[in-house]
Amino acid sequence: MTRRPELVRKLLGSLAAILLGLGIGSANATDIKTGIIVNSVPLTAETVQQLQQIYPVPIQPGRYWYDPVSGAYGLEGGPISGQMLPGLRLGGPLRADASSGTSGVFINGRQLTLGEKSHLEGVCRTPVFPARYWVNAYGIGGFEGGPPSFNLALCGAGSGQSRGGGSSTRTFCNPDGSCSSSGLWGSILTAPR
Repeated sequence: MTRRPELVRKLLGSLAAILLGLGIGSANATDIKTGIIVNSVPLTAETVQQLQQIYPVPIQPGRYWYDPVSGAYGLEGGPISGQMLPGLRLGGPLRADASSGTSGVFINGRQLTLGEKSHLEGVCRTPVFPARYWVNAYGIGGFEGGPPSFNLALCGAGSGQSRGGGSSTRTFCNPDGSCSSSGLWGSILTAPR
């Protein structure tokens, strides 16, 4: 997919605005209520508007979790739904129980669901032992507090999945609000509500 330079400049400008300007506190009384809560903190209308400059699809009201280290996100109480830019200051800290996981496998503090653990084991063709791990947006990770010791982006490399540089997962959204993600967590299609 070839990108036009002006589109790339616009996206980079929007990214800079988001990285520098997103608030991490609760919405105050003067903010318009968005009904969008990330990591237990309501997003302001300004924050939602800035996000929609990068991802030009409506963000449905609801409760979400977001991992700022890897860029992974999902509905609160559920598994990963996709991956977006890491490092955004959205909501509060990621909670261990954000996905209601019971696997004993923690990535960046969030306990994975059994389905996520099973998927990683299948794609990577190796057991994933209960432990605490860190993983960045490129799929590189290791034991919490330790050096890099694995690369999830290499999992499934022989299965025909393309593994290029950059983030190991790609998310594409259509104007109608439907998004598809594919990468180290599998393929995910999210339809608008």
